[in-house]
Amino acid sequence: MATPMENAIIALKNFGAFQFLFPFMLTAAIFYGLLRKSKIFGEPEKNMVVNATVALVAAFMVWAYPILAGVNIETQLSMFFFYGTISILTISIGLMILGMFLSKGVGEYLEVKMGKTFWGGILGIGLLIGFGILISSGLIPTIFGPVPGASWEDIQGLIAVIIIIIVLMAIAFWPSKSTPQQITQ
Repeated sequence: MATPMENAIIALKNFGAFQFLFPFMLTAAIFYGLLRKSKIFGEPEKNMVVNATVALVAAFMVWAYPILAGVNIETQLSMFFFYGTISILTISIGLMILGMFLSKGVGEYLEVKMGKTFWGGILGIGLLIGFGILISSGLIPTIFGPVPGASWEDIQGLIAVIIIIIVLMAIAFWPSKSTPQQITQ
């Protein structure tokens, strides 16, 4: 027997809420927040209607493509948000556990000791996690379309090789703090 919550979710699915409505609302909210933060149209308090109109139109334009192209991305989006939520929870719990065992002021110490290199590494790890979530959710073939003559395994292998090359180049060209020593004879 289905619970009332399951019935509500099934009714929302039949209505198309997960395929268009909720992704549209999320996209519009993100666009609106970005427009307010960037202040492209001036102070947010004075241009609230302009920001809202641009955000709504942009969100409609973004979500018109899957409908017009006949592409169903409902499953991939739900997997993407599920994997993203699991990743964020894992990182948050890990940080809470570290906070229990490390002494106070470790964050400031690492920031002073490591500098921009530390935050660049954290950003790189975050981007790799985000890219991994994007790949594992199955959104890559949906976004870029199928590649003629290539299987999904070939594309994943190519992506892995590109990531390895980028990491090796970052390691090779990463600026070090040491200065070259002069050779004395």
